[in-house]
Amino acid sequence: MNPSTARTDTVAFSNPRKWGTFGICVLLVLVPNIDLTALNQAVPHLTADLHPSATQILWIADAYGFVLAGLLITMGGVGDRIGHKKMLLTGTVLFAAASAVTAYASTAEMLIAARAALGVAGATIMPSALSLIRRAFTDPKERTTVVGIFFGIGGLAVGLGPVVSGALLDHFWWGSVFLINVPIMAVVLAAGPFVLPETPNLVTGRLDLVSVLLSITGILGLVYAVKEAAVDGFGQAGVGTSALIGVAALVVFVHRQTRLADPLIDVRLFRRGAFTGAVSTNMFAMFALVAQSLIFSLFFQLALGWSPLKAGLAGLPGAAGAMIGGAALAPPLIGVFGRARVAASGLLVSAISFSGFALVGLDTDYLRMVPLMIVGGLGMGMAMTVTADTVLASVPKERSGAASAISETANELGAALGMAVLGSVLNAVYRSTIDLPAGLPAAAEHAAEDSLAGAVEAAAALPAQLAAEVTGAAKAAFVDGMHASMLCSAAFAGLVAVSALITLRNVPKVIPEIADEEPVPATSGKSDITLLD
Repeated sequence: MNPSTARTDTVAFSNPRKWGTFGICVLLVLVPNIDLTALNQAVPHLTADLHPSATQILWIADAYGFVLAGLLITMGGVGDRIGHKKMLLTGTVLFAAASAVTAYASTAEMLIAARAALGVAGATIMPSALSLIRRAFTDPKERTTVVGIFFGIGGLAVGLGPVVSGALLDHFWWGSVFLINVPIMAVVLAAGPFVLPETPNLVTGRLDLVSVLLSITGILGLVYAVKEAAVDGFGQAGVGTSALIGVAALVVFVHRQTRLADPLIDVRLFRRGAFTGAVSTNMFAMFALVAQSLIFSLFFQLALGWSPLKAGLAGLPGAAGAMIGGAALAPPLIGVFGRARVAASGLLVSAISFSGFALVGLDTDYLRMVPLMIVGGLGMGMAMTVTADTVLASVPKERSGAASAISETANELGAALGMAVLGSVLNAVYRSTIDLPAGLPAAAEHAAEDSLAGAVEAAAALPAQLAAEVTGAAKAAFVDGMHASMLCSAAFAGLVAVSALITLRNVPKVIPEIADEEPVPATSGKSDITLLD
């Protein structure tokens, strides 16, 4: 072992301490996942208060995700060097402070800056939380169960976001959906210093600032490109340039990592079949999952006219299914059928569920949708638990921060790609199938052809009969687009199921503990690494 790379792991977790660590990490995963959907509910309220421009509204929504995605790899590498307890507690302080500033922001510019600060904090929290779980639970079966519970609760938190924010917005101002983060973070700060262990087994090499800049530029370039493409399509100016800059920066970044004695991430991780297969499977699972979640939110609120709170409650069966699939089904099924079959089966089940939604219309009874939502959630929960646990288990504990950061970055890219591709499919079908009545004012016709939200807003200024015809045509076109996007989600899930079956086929049911490895000199051109394929 190269002494400049890692120190000997001397952390011993007592049973109460490791479960206390897990409890703190669960609290921390609740907050950012609830925030993901809480902001969507608060936008109309904060818009009326702060009067942001259309561009500022986009940055309010995207600042958190951009900064989070750009800094995950850097923060994972920093955590491996200075200790994940320090990183997690530092991120907790920053998240609490940024949440308070967000809640009381008096201008759009202040709100955007606070959201960016939340992204910095989020990037420090998630890799550190996963790394601490990886270190605390070394028994493979126990770790798989814990990871399933962790990600199941995270999925449930996403579903709870609209419910919590809807209830708060019924009684308080828009800032309340962010202010609730503060007491949760206060609990973590009170207990964390005593419960969380120090992590002396760290990568001790220096942090390469050029690698930091390259990783941030690369990830931000790609995420910005796909998010812009989701709004106006892949042909708009700047999307190609941004994507090209992102890809070029990442290529240089990867090349640089192979030549450094102390790389920001060890690119040899991608030579492990288990690691690469799990990361790619998780990315494309997020591709299908996030986009269809947003589409359903639009369907419930705009097509069916439900309130945000009712729409949030309507989405809970899917979130509950994901929690059950991840926490209760995946761990025992892995022991019987193996990782590849469980991940592939989960994705195939989800594909069937997505296909079933192609039969849902405006007059479909909600209770008929519930089984499809639960089944889809079960499948996604199973698949994502397998892949998340495989990522953590297939790398040495010393590299768990960087590995977690890579996995989370892939998730962000998958979510952005899903929004761009499936959102474009929905919009293309909507615009090609909408059949508007004659005699509409030009402005109303343009708004209605752009989106269902635009049609609903334009109809409010029209005579009752004409308004009903416009909204009816727009809702029918939206349902056609939803069907097309759901079928695309089903196709992607099916393809990823086949990929998971192949890439994870040789991963054992129980992955043995892996020791850290001595770096391969950049000039050697050889490696004696034992790979987990």
